[in-house]
Amino acid sequence: MALLELESIDAFYGRIQALRGMSIRVEKGEVVALIGSNGAGKTTTLRTISGLMHPQSGSIRFDGRDITRTGPSSIVELGISQSPEGRRLFPRMTVRDNLLMGAYTRDDRPGIASDIERVSTLFPRLKERRTQIAGTLSGGEQQMLAMGRSLMARPKLLMLDEPSLGLAPILVETIFSIVREIYSQGTTVLLVEQNANKALEVANRAYVLETGVIVQEGTGHDLLASEAVQKAYLGM
Repeated sequence: MALLELESIDAFYGRIQALRGMSIRVEKGEVVALIGSNGAGKTTTLRTISGLMHPQSGSIRFDGRDITRTGPSSIVELGISQSPEGRRLFPRMTVRDNLLMGAYTRDDRPGIASDIERVSTLFPRLKERRTQIAGTLSGGEQQMLAMGRSLMARPKLLMLDEPSLGLAPILVETIFSIVREIYSQGTTVLLVEQNANKALEVANRAYVLETGVIVQEGTGHDLLASEAVQKAYLGM
């Protein structure tokens, strides 16, 4: 049984159809990448999974449970956490307080303290900046904080939406090395990313999305070697 399974999802913004018969699955303990150009429906997919919008038809199952019509806060409690595109931090709060906001559904203080330490180990820069106001961090530091905050929910599934967007190449390398580390620690990851090359390098499996339709799927290695993917997304 897959940890997450979307089956025949149709989703709309008003009269505009954003997803068409979309079916994907994410197995426990893997990194799955969803690649595609702007407007392909990648963020819509994450919004549909996280309950911020509901599909017109189709079903979503998570950990054996139907969550097609479940609300966002309940979905977080079930074990899905998202680091959104654009980071969406609380800019006037400190780094530490932003991290604590990621644990708002939890009341296990020892566990929360342990996870603060885990995030500090993953992102040493955040430990150095723990009392700094989030809005004054650099772009790379803000991305680290957004990812750290989402980990504070202790998710079964971590969804990352464009984690490398707008970052300098050296920081892109840092972010993807952290994705590998998160995965190695046992967290399942669904990665939405325009940097197809980096996404496919880190992914166990991947899907290619075009105008709301899955047009190709396979292992990250196979899609990296695909001539069609190379021409469309890898600039080859």
